[in-house]
Amino acid sequence: AFPQLRSLNLSANRLQELGPGLARAAPQLQELLLSGNRLRALPGGLLPRAGPAAPFPLLSRLDAADNEVGELGADIATLPALKSLDVANNQLRELPAALADCPRLKEANFRGNQLKDKRLEKMVNGCQTKAILEYLRAGGRGRGKAESAREEVRKKKREKQQKKDSGDGEQDEVEEVSKLLVKILHVSENPAPLVVKVSPGVKDVRAFIVCCVLKGVNLKPGNALKRFLTMQTKLHEDICEKRTAATIATHDLQLVKAPLSYDVQPPDELKIMPLGRKEIKAKDLLRQLQLEAEEQRKQKKRQNVSGLHKYLQLLDGKDSYPCLVDAEGAVISFPPITNSEKTKIKKETRDLFLEVTSDTSLQICKDVMDILILKIAELNRSTLENKEGSGSDMESDALCGPGNLNLPLVVEQVRVVDTDGNLKVLYPSKTDLATVSSLLTVIR
Repeated sequence: AFPQLRSLNLSANRLQELGPGLARAAPQLQELLLSGNRLRALPGGLLPRAGPAAPFPLLSRLDAADNEVGELGADIATLPALKSLDVANNQLRELPAALADCPRLKEANFRGNQLKDKRLEKMVNGCQTKAILEYLRAGGRGRGKAESAREEVRKKKREKQQKKDSGDGEQDEVEEVSKLLVKILHVSENPAPLVVKVSPGVKDVRAFIVCCVLKGVNLKPGNALKRFLTMQTKLHEDICEKRTAATIATHDLQLVKAPLSYDVQPPDELKIMPLGRKEIKAKDLLRQLQLEAEEQRKQKKRQNVSGLHKYLQLLDGKDSYPCLVDAEGAVISFPPITNSEKTKIKKETRDLFLEVTSDTSLQICKDVMDILILKIAELNRSTLENKEGSGSDMESDALCGPGNLNLPLVVEQVRVVDTDGNLKVLYPSKTDLATVSSLLTVIR
């Protein structure tokens, strides 16, 4: 028995199987390294069939690369703390859908396996773990049988037609029609696609950026613009975790002068015209906001501050600040602090340039962008359905007509490239918007 054992390295041996005794002998195990053996099944006999508690309750890393594993059992999902799984270079033909039920799985390496599902095989070689798990969760195609997936689609179509013939499909049709529509305009179809060039300096400051163009919004009626800004503020508080995980910037596309550069500049050189303020250097803006925050604390006699002031600490210790610069050299975004008055969204704005940045991960940027597009689509639908007071504006009346309620918003792909023109990010890609697919109908 090894009651205090945290890490066990059994790599590069000739092990063909492991028994359940290990789970009982080392209940506190957090890391198990099994690469370079001759294991044929995982977890195989490693997990006891029954017991008073879950086996390996703390096991967060399981490395079984370079074995002969031909079967990855669904009981892998019974490891409650598993964060990292490496089964590269084995003999797997399928991945179990149960992988999507691993509550904490963040990193998984399935490369070097000859998977039957060729789309899944491409994904494991180039996609984030989250996207792979979403794919396994959606429709069970993770079984690796592309033909069975197609048969499932055909079966659903037959059932839908039968319902329609018998009069039972009306509700399904209503639900499908009521889903929000988003159409993707691919770079190859766009005569003038927008490109963002990233400088190497952002890597150590705020490395990740995802952008896209969204066309067809209607902010003119009633308080639609106010609700749009309130929605953005709420996303910053919630999914963006008070801008510590990511920051959203929204711009009027007509005011954006392309091409754009995502760069860093020293605090005493970066100049921006913040929303509602005059042009100012970044270091002076932060000093000004700091003074305002102190005054706010004194007046309200409390420690918490509101507005931009609560994000100042996110730039502490930075020698350079991130910024998005347009073709005229003007800074239109200074994350995580503010946008520029130059590209400010107004009631008349119809087309948006959306930007999400993060110093945490690219996947967080994509997740936030998915939610942002969904929320804008919901807001747009609500505005059209409610026909908010638009006076005698004939254009608004026409837009609010019942025939326009289900017109799709158009999302144009935006490429983020390095200084040599090599692609870093394309959004939305084939796997993006999957997290909101239950509420959006995406026309690709």
